[in-house]
Formats: sequence, C-alpha cells, structure tokens
Amino acid sequence: MKLTFGTDGWRGVIADEFTVANTRRVAQAHAQALKDTGGTAVAVAHDTRFLGDRFARAAAETLQGAGLDVTLLTGATPTPALSYAVKAAGLAGGVMITASHNPPIYQGYKLKGPYGGSATPDLVTEVERRIDASTTTAQPGTLTETSIQDAYLKAVSERIDLKAINRAGIPLYHDAMHGAASGWMETFAARYLSVPFHGLRNTPSPLFGGVNPEPIEPNLAFTMDAMRGVPSPAFAVITDGDADRVGAVLSGGRFFNSHQIFAVLLHHLAKQGKRGRVIRTVSTSGIIQRLADHHGLEVVQTPVGFKYITEAFLEGDADPAKAVLIGGEESGGIGVQGWLPERDGIFNGLLLLETVAASGKGLNEQFAEIEALTGMQHHYDRVDLHLSGELDREGLKRATMDTKTLLNHPITEVVTLDGVKLVFDGGYGMVRASGTEPVVRLYVEAPSPDEVQGTLRQLEELARRFVH
Repeated sequence: MKLTFGTDGWRGVIADEFTVANTRRVAQAHAQALKDTGGTAVAVAHDTRFLGDRFARAAAETLQGAGLDVTLLTGATPTPALSYAVKAAGLAGGVMITASHNPPIYQGYKLKGPYGGSATPDLVTEVERRIDASTTTAQPGTLTETSIQDAYLKAVSERIDLKAINRAGIPLYHDAMHGAASGWMETFAARYLSVPFHGLRNTPSPLFGGVNPEPIEPNLAFTMDAMRGVPSPAFAVITDGDADRVGAVLSGGRFFNSHQIFAVLLHHLAKQGKRGRVIRTVSTSGIIQRLADHHGLEVVQTPVGFKYITEAFLEGDADPAKAVLIGGEESGGIGVQGWLPERDGIFNGLLLLETVAASGKGLNEQFAEIEALTGMQHHYDRVDLHLSGELDREGLKRATMDTKTLLNHPITEVVTLDGVKLVFDGGYGMVRASGTEPVVRLYVEAPSPDEVQGTLRQLEELARRFVH
C-alpha cells in the first residue's frame, strides 16, 4: 500500500490505512532520514485517539531498532509538549501520533524538527521517499519512558505573568474537548495559579464527545451553553484534539473567533514593547494588517499552513533582523516570540488570560478597542463546499480573479498566494480549492454579518458554475 503524506506527515483511517504495520514502515523511513543527517535521538508521543499508545510504542520500538535513542512520552501528551521536549533536550526530531482536529476515525504520524516545530517539507518528502527502501542493520538504540508534563508546565509558567493573573482573580475555564490537554490546564492551575479552575470536557476520550475536536463554533454548543451564566470578563479557553490550536468562548456563551484571538494577542505583545515581524496566513483578517501598521510592525503574508510560519520563525533565529513577534493562521494555530516555533493552545490560552488580567478588560472589550483603533468592523464566516461533481479548478480560478466587485464593494487587490483572495475596503472574499478532496473553501470577512452571508452566497454561486 502506498502511503500519501501531507504537509507535516502521514494521516489515515484507523485499521484501514493507519495500522501498526504501516506505522512501522513510516518510522523505519523516518529513522533512516534522521540518521543520514547525523541524528541520534528522537522523542515519541500520542494524544487521546484510539490505540494512540500502541501506535506510539510501535513507532518508538522501530526507531530504537534502527539505532536511535528514543524517549517515549507516557500518557496522552499535547503536541506542543512533545515539541518542547524535542527542543529542550536537543533531539534530532519528534514523532506525534495524532490526527489533530480530524474526525475520531483518523490517526496520524506528525513529524517534528529539532527546533520544536513542524518538520520542513524537505524532511517530510525524504521520509515519504524512503518508505520500503532497503535499510542497513544497526545496533539498537535505547528506549526511555518518561513524562514531560512537569517540565513543560514549568517552562510555560516562566513565560506567563502569573502575578497579574492571580492578582486579577479571574476564573480559568478550560474546554479540552476530551483531547490531549485534558487535565493539563487543571494541573497548571493547581500548581501556579490561585484562581478558581473549571474544567469542561476535561476527561480523555477517543470519541471526543461526538464532535470533531476542532475549536470552531459548530463544535462548541456544550461550551457556549456552559458559559451563558458566567459573568464577564471570564471566558473559556478551548484546545483541540492535540492541543496545538486555541479557541475561546466569552461569558454569555458567545464565540470569539481565531482572527480576534490573533489580534488581541498581537496588540498585547506590541503594547508590552515587544517587536518583530507579524506572520499571517492569507486567510486571516485584514484587521491584523491594520493593527500591525498601527504598531509599526512589518507584516508577511503566507500561503495557508503553519509550516510557513515555522519557516519564518527559523529565519528570525538565524537573522535577528527577521525576528518574528507572532505568527497566526485562520484555524487557530498561533506561535509567539520567546516560546516555540509551534502552535500551542495551552500557552496561548494562558496568554489570553494574561491579556484580560493586565488590561482589566474582557476579550470582547479589547477587540472593540482594536476595531476603533483600526477603523474596521470585523465579521467573518467560512463555508466548506463539498462537491458532488468534478471541479474545473482553472476555470474557477480565472473567474474568481476576474471578479470586480463583491456585493457592492470594488475589489482593490487580488492575492493568489493560495487560492484567490479578493480584497476590498473593510474585508475580503477568498476561494480556495482543496488539492486532495472534492471541497472548495470559501472565506469571507466583511463589515456586517449580512454582508458576510451575502458575499458567501455570491462566491458559492460562482464556484458551483464550475462543477460538472
């Protein structure tokens, strides 16, 4: 069976493509790729998905047998904690057994680089190329089992303003979505905070409570209901299945989207006097550009995918003039200066709590100030069109690029970094066809909810003209 890799590793349906035997095939190829670049040690972890511990052990044993010294992290572990373990110990790389926010039937083998972030595309390609290639006999390495929780939480605590949070006394609500962060935020609060902690969906489950473990509004009905009677400025931090993405639900039960989170964190860091480039994937809000302009910060726009943000962080490590302050994507993945070149839902959730404690204002109040500061009203929605016929990709691309207005807004810029993004004053519409699925993704930001929905309808009508 040929195994097809994505941007940061391999994913498949459990017991169909994702089996122990195939996990060993990938691990063997990974070992050879690491050894050929002088790598000697690696860490392996898993989240709460079905058979995660079994797949992780199979990978660890294979890597050990190929001659690498392996640290197997015990218990369900967040992806950023694995990345921290790799960087802190100076290892050659890491393996995370997870399918992140995907449905429970999926499992995955994510590759991590020595810097504590997503592997480079070159490494991913090299591992894929080496599957089932001939290997040489090696003296087995060592296999050590340990937990990284204590060290990771301590490192996080050293980078968050605990005094401000404890002084403010705002309760910490955390929805783990039954994923890898279950219990981790609770342990952090017990050790380092003196504020009340409230856990939501805080027990590990491979079924994730019946929803995909992605912190987007359709999956958060439970959380929104739980927060309805909670007074401001408290809010709920939400982490996805492997805890690298962050979401938020405000007091009263209102969803606070990833663009808003990105903006609040950027504003908070800039007000502290921190400097650096702002890296934003092409599907993020235009308010990020305006806010960065206000603070005199350079903005770099990239295609969709956190690997591009990781690359920017690594550029900054090599050249201080290119240092990154913050990098973010539409799906809730954010990396912050002074931590890892990696998405981290736990760290970012606590940093959000720090913004409330430091400012004395709820997330919605902080964002309203940002809107006033930038002269822009933010409303956003996204639709994934699942197509029943064949899509004329090139025809759709050309027609989208030729679009002159969205509703009554003249197009001022066409961006083709990834799909086609049509920018207008106060928003954008974006059409992006999946390269692997019969799906067209539509993204819209506009000055009002009605304009968002009207623009989505216009783009959907356009896309369906090219389905045959």
